Amino acid sequence: MATTLEQQRAAHAWQVCQGCSSEYQNLAKGLPALIMNSGLMQVMAFLQEKGSKASQHHCKLLGEHLRAWLCRRFPKDLPQAEFAAFMQALMKAEPRTFQHITAEAFAWLRWTRQMAPAVRATGGED
Repeated sequence: MATTLEQQRAAHAWQVCQGCSSEYQNLAKGLPALIMNSGLMQVMAFLQEKGSKASQHHCKLLGEHLRAWLCRRFPKDLPQAEFAAFMQALMKAEPRTFQHITAEAFAWLRWTRQMAPAVRATGGED
């Protein structure tokens, strides 16, 4: 039997939250508001830049997880999860496609926000 898209999102969020830190959890909680205020591309750039600092590893990790999921959902439009290629693809995306990608980011983050504390509560924390 095939799984639903919600089940796929939940499974991916559960997987990537294994071993997540409290910083990752807090960032996942705040990321949707940041995307609403600044936009998806600006937030992806923020995560990449902040992730370059050793103390901010969780930013880069969350950005990598989100990029991987979006590339999985939109392989034609986002063929590579590597940051520069991903950003180039977003910049070239049709407006409707960009809206779909952003909506999918919100949907995945809803699951990640819920799974991170659940995983940490079951002993999956670092």
